[in-house]
Amino acid sequence: MFLTLVDFVGCFAFALSGGTRAVERRLDPFGIVFLAFVAATFGGIIRDVVIGAVPPVAFATWHYFAISCVAGFCCVFAHNLIARLAAPVAVFDALGLGLYVVVGTRKAMDAGLSPLMAAVLGMITAIGGGIGRDILAAQTPMVLHKEIYALAALIGALVVSVGDYYHLPGVPVAVVGGGLSILLRLAAMRWDWNLPPPTSRT
Repeated sequence: MFLTLVDFVGCFAFALSGGTRAVERRLDPFGIVFLAFVAATFGGIIRDVVIGAVPPVAFATWHYFAISCVAGFCCVFAHNLIARLAAPVAVFDALGLGLYVVVGTRKAMDAGLSPLMAAVLGMITAIGGGIGRDILAAQTPMVLHKEIYALAALIGALVVSVGDYYHLPGVPVAVVGGGLSILLRLAAMRWDWNLPPPTSRT
């Protein structure tokens, strides 16, 4: 139940990021809802295909589509209110990042992956929706920017996978792992933390 709740909250947060991005790009209501659905489900679809859980849960149940529609219509009818939030797309994306890190990593561990590869798949789950959203919105995906993004997801995913491997209490580990990803991402945005680029030698 806890994992399902985290999954649904993450779905809503990512869907809001997709819908808000669509409003910024001046898409029509259908485009807003569609981009919300892509942002909310694309990473999970990749995860489910990789671990052989087909059809992906995003299509096997109606909940994710319904949550995405609600978030999309919130962006259609209340976009002015949402836009007053500081950097709304990035904030919603950070929340979805941390929540999906937990869900993706736990599902990968349950599928029998090693802690390291479960963490990698958890990271892909967390960043996949943002990649799909930004590509469809004709923008460079956040994961390709200098700012710490995928690394924040990977660190949180490692916390969850290692905690699960050593049979630590699931809820505290999930809170720490997901919270760490969110805080690292928000801190990177606030203080402009970047990974150092490679130095060229002449």
